[in-house]
Amino acid sequence: MASGLEVEAQLVLTWNGQPLQLAGSGAYLILNVPSQQVLDALTAGPPRPPGAPKPPKSAGPDPLQQLHELGQRLGLVLDLRVGGKTYVTFGLPGRTGPKITLNAVLGKLGSFFR
Repeated sequence: MASGLEVEAQLVLTWNGQPLQLAGSGAYLILNVPSQQVLDALTAGPPRPPGAPKPPKSAGPDPLQQLHELGQRLGLVLDLRVGGKTYVTFGLPGRTGPKITLNAVLGKLGSFFR
C-alpha cells in the first residue's frame, strides 16, 4: 500500500467572483485565497434568516483538527494562504495540531475593524 497521495495539479476556481487558486506538487498542496474578506465569507457558512437565534456552539470535534488529522492520514500537507501569505498549515508530520501563523492572527484581528 502506498504511504501517501502524490499530486501534480494547478486549478483556479471562481467563488462569488473571486479566484481561489489550488496548486499541488507531490504531497504538498497550496490553497491561495485572495483576501481576508473572501476567507471570512468562505468560512462563514450559509446566512441565517433575519431574527433567527444564533445556533449553540457544538461540542463536537474541532473542524481544523479534523482537517489536520485527515492530512496526516493521507500523507498530504495543506498550506492555506491569504493574499500569498501562509495562514495555517495542516497535516504536518510530528505535530498534534495545525500550525497557525502570526499572519492569521493579525489578519483575523484586522478583519474585525473593516
